[in-house]
This record gives sequence, C-alpha cells and structure tokens, in this order.
Amino acid sequence: MTRVSVDADRCTGHGRCYTLAPDVFDADEVGHSIVLIEDVSGELEAQAVTGEQNCPEQAITLSR
Repeated sequence: MTRVSVDADRCTGHGRCYTLAPDVFDADEVGHSIVLIEDVSGELEAQAVTGEQNCPEQAITLSR
C-alpha cells in the first residue's frame, strides 16, 4: 500500500496529475490538485506514480 499526498504550497495547478491519473487526483475550485484516494495499490498506485513523475513542481509525494 502506498500513501499519496500533495503539497498544496508547491502545486501551481498544471493539471497533469489529474489528467493522467483521474482516479487518484482531482482539482479544487482554482485548479490545484487534491488527492481523492490517499492509500493506493495496484492500478491506482500505477496512476499515482504517473502523476508523481509528471508533476513539474514535484508537489506529489508517494510514501511506501
């Protein structure tokens, strides 16, 4: 199981994470990322990794 978190201070709302991993991430009212599911495994973990790898601000942290 992997825990997903987003640093709200670092996120500027590029939207790559919730575009590439819509089952794990979504946008708040101003377009910044929010986590839909904090603890992921399997396919959701793969989506979370994709979101993390594509975040230009490195605002996403995965804790294993």
